[in-house]
Amino acid sequence: MAKKRKIPANYMDLIPIRDGKHPWRMTAAGVAEIDMAHNGFYDRVAQKLFKKPPVSHIALDRYGTVVWENMNGKNTVADIVQIMDETFPDETDSMLARVVTFTATLHHNGFITLSTPS
Repeated sequence: MAKKRKIPANYMDLIPIRDGKHPWRMTAAGVAEIDMAHNGFYDRVAQKLFKKPPVSHIALDRYGTVVWENMNGKNTVADIVQIMDETFPDETDSMLARVVTFTATLHHNGFITLSTPS
């Protein structure tokens, strides 16, 4: 049986803010696409040796797009969960875990910062 992780209540009060270093756009398919530049030493080596592109374009799915659009520096994690529940009412059971996991992944990879409300 999978062990359930408890999410601290104060995590829900944090405000995710896009870092501004990663340009993004809405695609014709209606999903957000985030640019991730590869500027490090090893990235430049891989670009020369293995033809790795200097920028990766990360297309989010429909869930990620709604979350990303609402990481505007005003909404808390709890607000975003509520927005997701309203946008995808048939999937409310999994929305909390989905939003928290996605937010944590974005934060870990440097796409967002998490701020405490003032």
